[in-house]
Amino acid sequence: MEFKMKDVGFYTETANGRLNIAGNEEYGFRPYQLLVSSIAVCSGGVLRTILEKMRFTIEDIHIKADVERNEEIANRVERIHLHFTIKGKDLDENKLNKAMELTKKNCSMVQSVIGSIEVEETFEIVEG
Repeated sequence: MEFKMKDVGFYTETANGRLNIAGNEEYGFRPYQLLVSSIAVCSGGVLRTILEKMRFTIEDIHIKADVERNEEIANRVERIHLHFTIKGKDLDENKLNKAMELTKKNCSMVQSVIGSIEVEETFEIVEG
């Protein structure tokens, strides 16, 4: 990837278009937002794949990410709590617990921050 400077922040061109990144939300995504998004969406994608392999019919997965930052240490991201609301038919809580364990093991973004950022993943089931 290449990043080019603009008046405020930087940008990169991707296959999906231009991605603007800046410390000020008015000019692009903030770096911590991209970090949290990467972790959340990677986990969601891995979870979806695992649930499909388990032959669950999933209608929707909604992810809420709560972030704790340490203002005293460069506003560092210290903890991310991902809460998945999973909508589908005949979902088994025990099998979903196993799927969540596999998700954490197989998400490259979560594995990349282990030891630096605490990532907690919880879920709730909504019958579809």
